Amino acid sequence: MTIPSLLRKRFSTLAGAGLLAGALLAGAVPATAAAPQLVIEDNDFLGPGGSDQQSVIPLLFNPSVRVLGFTVVTGDGWENQESAHLRRFLEIIGRTDVPVADGAVYPLINSVPMMKLREQQFGLIPWKGAWGGIGTIDHTPDTQPPLPPLKEGAPALRPSDESAALFLIRQVHAHPHQVTIVAAGPLTNLALAIRIDPSFAATAKQLVFMGGLLDTSMKSLTGNVDFASDFNMIFDPEAAHITLTAPWPAITVVGNVSNDLMMTRDYLARIRQKKTPMTDYIGTYYDPLPMWDEMAAAIAVDPSLVTGAIDAYMDIDIAKGPHYGHAYVWPDATAPKEMGIRKVRIVQSIDSKRFLDNFLHQAQSDVHPAPAPAPAPARH
Repeated sequence: MTIPSLLRKRFSTLAGAGLLAGALLAGAVPATAAAPQLVIEDNDFLGPGGSDQQSVIPLLFNPSVRVLGFTVVTGDGWENQESAHLRRFLEIIGRTDVPVADGAVYPLINSVPMMKLREQQFGLIPWKGAWGGIGTIDHTPDTQPPLPPLKEGAPALRPSDESAALFLIRQVHAHPHQVTIVAAGPLTNLALAIRIDPSFAATAKQLVFMGGLLDTSMKSLTGNVDFASDFNMIFDPEAAHITLTAPWPAITVVGNVSNDLMMTRDYLARIRQKKTPMTDYIGTYYDPLPMWDEMAAAIAVDPSLVTGAIDAYMDIDIAKGPHYGHAYVWPDATAPKEMGIRKVRIVQSIDSKRFLDNFLHQAQSDVHPAPAPAPAPARH
C-alpha cells in the first residue's frame, strides 16, 4: 500500500468515526435494514393459473423475500409446458427479472409403463398429472410431447441456459446457509442436485415441501380421493427418498394441512375487487382447488403462520407395492436412525385467517407488466 493511499484510508476511517459520533450525540443512529430472505422455488408449474402458478405470489410480492429463481420439474404437467406457462405469467406480472431454470423431464425410475402396471396391480391413481390427469393413462406418450399453443400466449422470456439441478447447486453455494428451498412438486431436481453435490442440502438453509400426506387410505374413503393422493411423492418416490434422507439443516412438511383451505369463488371475488393484470389472470384461469402450493410458499417465508406442528422421522416407501411413494413416520423411540432417516417438522395447523388475508393483499399488489419484445429487424 502506498503512503497516499494509507493516508486516504486513515482519513476516511476518522471521518466515518466522526460521523458516527455525531449521530450518536444526536440520538439518531441509522437503522440497518434486515437482509431479505433468499428463496428458490422448485415446482411443477402446471398452468395457466391454479395453485402451482399462484404459489409464486407469496414469494414475489413479499418485500422481505428475494427470489433467486424458479426451477421446473415434470409432475402436474410436462416440464416444457410448465416452464412456458410460468415464464408467460412472469411476463404478465412484470417479474421477468427472476430466472427460470428448466429441470427434470422424467422421474429417476418411475415411468409411464410402470404407472400403468401399478394401476393394474394396486388400483387407480386418482391424479396422474402429465401422465393422464384425472383421466386414463392409456393414451399417454412415453416421452415429452412438443409444446402446444398456450391459452395465455407464448412467452418471449427464455429459460436459463443452466439446468435446474446445477442452478440450485450454484445458488446455494453462492449464499451458504441462507437459501430456503420451497419444493411444491416431485423432488426430482433436488435429488439430482444432491447426487451431483452431496454438500448441497447441508449448505442450504432449509427445505419446505408440499407433500408427505399421512393417513391417506382413510382420507380417500372419507373425503376427496384425489385430494388424499400424495402425488408429488407418488410420481417420483426414489427422488423423495433421496431428498428426505439428505442432511438438510431443517425440513418442514406442509402436505398434511394442504387440503384445509380452498380457493373458493367467494374468495376469488374478493381478490378481483382490485383489477390488475394479476387479478385478471387469477380470475380467468380460476380452478376451485385447495391452496396447496400457495400455503407451502407462505409458510416457508413466514413460519409464524404455523400454529401447530409435531416433530417426527419421515421417509418415503420405495418398495414396489400398494404403498409405493407413500410417506411413513416414526417417533424417536422406534425410528431406524441408522438408515439415514431425518427428523422433520410436520405442520398440523396454521393461522388460516392471516394466511388468506396476506395472500389477498399480495394477489392485489400493483404489477408492472414487462414491455412486449421489440420486433426482429427485417432481413435485407
